[in-house]
Amino acid sequence: MKKFVRFIALSLAVIGFSTVAKADFEYKEAVMGDENAPVTIIEYASYTCSHCADFHNNVLPQIKKDYVDTGKVKVIFRDFPFERLGATAAVLSRCVDPMRYLGFNSLLMKQQQQWAYSKNPIDGLFKLAKLAGMSQEKIDSCLADEKLLDKIIAVRKAAMDEHGFDSTPSFLINGEKVVGAGEYERFKSIIESKLD
Repeated sequence: MKKFVRFIALSLAVIGFSTVAKADFEYKEAVMGDENAPVTIIEYASYTCSHCADFHNNVLPQIKKDYVDTGKVKVIFRDFPFERLGATAAVLSRCVDPMRYLGFNSLLMKQQQQWAYSKNPIDGLFKLAKLAGMSQEKIDSCLADEKLLDKIIAVRKAAMDEHGFDSTPSFLINGEKVVGAGEYERFKSIIESKLD
């Protein structure tokens, strides 16, 4: 794990972020829905994971409509990056204005094919961050924040150590482990069982 953190820090330094003034961005839990909802879904995902994008684009909207918007479910988003690009996207997502996090999260997943698999994915990622209201200065400062990256890596490590997760997306639904994106009906069945 330490090698992974050093690799990310070194990679960011190599692409030009080591000389930027550091700011302390706080890692805050990103939550969609009523804090008091009876069912909690915790999602562990990477912005470069195609199955995660599939979940966000095809399953989550229906969960939101049927359960989040009705106050029955809250969704907590946690980062689980596997490589430098995913870690960079995770760091940037935690630096956007908190009121814009859900929109930026959705944008990264919807546009994943366009930015993550382009010839210059960092450029594509920065363009999306700017659409979310981040200046280049804020982007650079955010990416220089080693504490934020350390927290993201710690969240990933905790998911591995405490829950045995080693792939994305992975979920905890009121404590029940669910691995893989799957279909809406699969999630509906589990949610309904938790509401009984």
